[in-house]
Amino acid sequence: MTERTVRLAGPDVTRAIALLGVMAMNYHGYLNFPAMASPGSPLADRLFDPWSGVLTTRFAAAFVLVAGIGVSLLARSALASGDRRVITEMRWRLARRGFLLYAGGYILNWIWEGTIIPYYGAMFVVAAIIVRLRSRWLAAIGVAAAVAAAGIQWWATDALIDERDTSWLLYPGYNSPRGLLFDTFVNGTHPLLPWLAFLCAGMIVGRMLPNVRYLPVAAAALGVTAITYLANHLLSNGQATNQMRIVLTSTRPIDRGLLYTAGTLGTALAAFCLISWITERHPHSPVTRALQLAGQMTLTIYVAHVFVYNAFVNWWGWIEPNSGLGAALLFATTFWVIAIAAASLWGRFVGMGPLERVYRRFGG
Repeated sequence: MTERTVRLAGPDVTRAIALLGVMAMNYHGYLNFPAMASPGSPLADRLFDPWSGVLTTRFAAAFVLVAGIGVSLLARSALASGDRRVITEMRWRLARRGFLLYAGGYILNWIWEGTIIPYYGAMFVVAAIIVRLRSRWLAAIGVAAAVAAAGIQWWATDALIDERDTSWLLYPGYNSPRGLLFDTFVNGTHPLLPWLAFLCAGMIVGRMLPNVRYLPVAAAALGVTAITYLANHLLSNGQATNQMRIVLTSTRPIDRGLLYTAGTLGTALAAFCLISWITERHPHSPVTRALQLAGQMTLTIYVAHVFVYNAFVNWWGWIEPNSGLGAALLFATTFWVIAIAAASLWGRFVGMGPLERVYRRFGG
């Protein structure tokens, strides 16, 4: 399958739906910072806590999973051709797109600190390098990324206990090449360790499409997530060292432990499979079509949500900071509905989104 053939609706619709979750978490985190949910807080506050809640980063992980799927779909015809020139051009296309996202995301980070865009770009550059590998090697890279992230946390916790210096790795500053490198791989909001696990999983799934039995895969993925939370409960109540509590028992994204990576991958994969299963059964639904068109413009919508927030909150003062979770969810949902409708109309009558047009023109 190439970009010129019939486009699968599942990845696009998944992106559009995941975007709502990303915007809700972003708006809540920015609007209500530094609020943190306590054990006695209402369930909704604990679920949507942008730093340690159950839902935090799971929507972004679905984005990365779908990015991996898109890489495999883009590369399918080039790899099948066996033509070295065609394959090389495809890899350079991925690299150029990744570089553009990385550079643009680095600039956007000045306005919207913590944005996923530069990490997204870095993953595309890595994808250009590993796209020809067999699926078993992609799985090995994903596992290695998860283990490496947990290993770094184990070492950092041990060093903290022994009062050893960790600043050279964990706090190197962001105004140096080393700081930029370590932020991309280790310290950032969506570092390649362990987020490459989500990308590699998506690349493997993309190679299997459209011959995926969505419901059995979704059930298995949800089972993995359930097991991670059961393991978290059992290990947390046992005799665990500080390192084990982070590397083995934690499901918080900030700890980047093994259970977090496995559980988040499980929910992202289950969401993609369930959404794809529904869209394949209702391919001509107006909702499916609108979400599919909007899912092809998520870069434009994502960047727009940054400026809409700044306009409504910081420039015009129409929404007050610390307004609570309800205000953040209403803000995000309202913008998402309007953006989906606008993107659908744009896609019908204009075609490619404005930022997507720049992205494709530069990246090919």
